[in-house]
Amino acid sequence: MKERARAARAEGRTVGLVPTMGALHEGHLSLVLRARSECPTVVTSLFVNPKQFGPAEDFAKYPRAFASDADKLERAGVTSLFAPEVAEIYPAGFSTHVEVSGLSARLEGAARPGHFRGVTTVVMKLLQIVQPHFAYFGRKDAQQARVVVQMARDLNLDTEIVVCPIVREADGLALSSRNAYLNREERKAATVLHRALRAGRTEIAAGVRDGRELQTVMRRVLETEPLARVEYLEIVDAETFESVTRVGRASYALVTAYLGKTRLLDNMWIAPAGEDAEELLVEL
Repeated sequence: MKERARAARAEGRTVGLVPTMGALHEGHLSLVLRARSECPTVVTSLFVNPKQFGPAEDFAKYPRAFASDADKLERAGVTSLFAPEVAEIYPAGFSTHVEVSGLSARLEGAARPGHFRGVTTVVMKLLQIVQPHFAYFGRKDAQQARVVVQMARDLNLDTEIVVCPIVREADGLALSSRNAYLNREERKAATVLHRALRAGRTEIAAGVRDGRELQTVMRRVLETEPLARVEYLEIVDAETFESVTRVGRASYALVTAYLGKTRLLDNMWIAPAGEDAEELLVEL
């Protein structure tokens, strides 16, 4: 992989990387499409990273579909598929980790201790191996994307981190490899996350800016679905991921909930439109 990446750079070709854990869906493929539109050479990695799973999490049963994934990537026009074994990424004696302080301790970091350290360590390794000009991440895992951006900024990496919009099913459910775990009833119930965020968007459009009021409206929607067990619902600053009491600058509404045993994430990006911070653009 390093030899191929060096050759592409030596020939003056822009290299794009799409890091994934496989079990590819249209969300992943939208990142590939974006990368292809900007880079003559596109590398996609398939690596289920054990270091970002906690002891009680689903590493062993995480969906793996290498043959299907490889076929999708070939049809999507990816230049190189990089699918290393765990022992290649973490050889015997591996003892170095990368961690972004502060941002990694909140929300997902608090719910899944060590998760972001595993993410940033493997992303740093992938960036070192592929040396891409651009690396593409989805906004569904908003805090993860923000942590990776911070890492790249703090360590003066040459790679530009590109964060792309969420891709959704027709009924609004954000695409996720973990959606495959849902049974029919849970799948139907899972749309409540999107419905709650839409309720928040409606309130913002009506002029509501109070964070607690927006949370109350969204939580009421979530509580209408008995199969959903909410872990957290927060409105946070898009840079710091600290809770905000008033929405007046770039922010996220974040929701995490269990449907049965499956933990799902979703979010709404809220950004000032133009120069007037009181006119907000809300993206679902």
